[in-house]
Amino acid sequence: MPELPEVEVSRLGIAPHLEGQQIAQIVVRDRRLRWPIPSEVELLEGALIQRVERRAKYLILHTDKGFLILHLGMSGKLRVVPRDSLVVKHDHFDLTLTNGQCLRFNDPRRFGCVLYSAEHPSVAHPLLVELGPEPLTEAFTASYLHAKAQGKQQAVKTFIMDNHVVVGVGNIYANEALFKAGIHPKRAASRVSLARYQRLVPIIKETLIAAIAQGGTTLQDFTQADGQPGYFKQHLNVYGRGGKQCMVCKTELSEIRLGQRSTVYCKQCQR
Repeated sequence: MPELPEVEVSRLGIAPHLEGQQIAQIVVRDRRLRWPIPSEVELLEGALIQRVERRAKYLILHTDKGFLILHLGMSGKLRVVPRDSLVVKHDHFDLTLTNGQCLRFNDPRRFGCVLYSAEHPSVAHPLLVELGPEPLTEAFTASYLHAKAQGKQQAVKTFIMDNHVVVGVGNIYANEALFKAGIHPKRAASRVSLARYQRLVPIIKETLIAAIAQGGTTLQDFTQADGQPGYFKQHLNVYGRGGKQCMVCKTELSEIRLGQRSTVYCKQCQR
C-alpha cells in the first residue's frame, strides 16, 4: 500500500499540471471503488483548480466549487495524459481539463476512492476530521507524542502507526524509524521515555523526508502512459530483511507480526 512519501510524491507529480487549470469534464467509467463515486463530483465541471493538498494519505483538490478527495488505496495510480489517450482496463475516473490534458485514475483492486466535499474535508468529511497531526509539521513533537502515550499499553510501533495519533507513519517507516532510534517495537508506548521520544520524532521526520527526496526521481512518470508513479526503491535497514544480518551489529534480524503487519527488528540494537 502506498505510504505518505509515495502519496506526497504523487502530489508533487500532478500539482504542476493541475493548479491554475479549469476542469472541462468529469468522466466516471466505474463508480464501484471502496465507496461508490458520488454523483456530486460532477459539480466540479467548470471549476478552477486552485491547489493540490495532501492530508495523511489523501490528496485534496481545492477548487472554487468544492473539494475533490482522492485516495490511492492499495493499487491506485494517477497519470496526467492527453485527454484522447487510449483508455485501458481499470481506468475508472478522468478529470479532463480545458487545456486538453487529463488526470486519470487507475485502480485494479478498487480500494481507492474518489469523493466530493463542499467544505474543506479536514473539518467537514468524516474520513479526515479526526486525523492526528502531520508528521512533518511543528505540531508533531516529542512532548506531544509522549503525552499521547500516557497510559497506553499498546506496542509503540502500532501506537505511532495510529492515524489518530499522527498520520502517515506507515509500516515501512515505523520499522525503519524504531530501528534507527534503538527502540524495541513491542515496548509499551507508555514505557518509552520522553528522552527516547525526543530521539524518535526527529528520526521519523528525517526518514520520511529522505523517502520523499528519493521518490522525486519518479516525477516524470506521471506523464507517461505506462508509468508507475509514487513507487520507488529505497535503502531499508530492517523492513523486508527478516532473517538477514543487522547492518550495524550483524545479529540476525527477527521478524514478528504486530497489528497484523510484518515487523522486523534487531534484538541487540533495539531495547
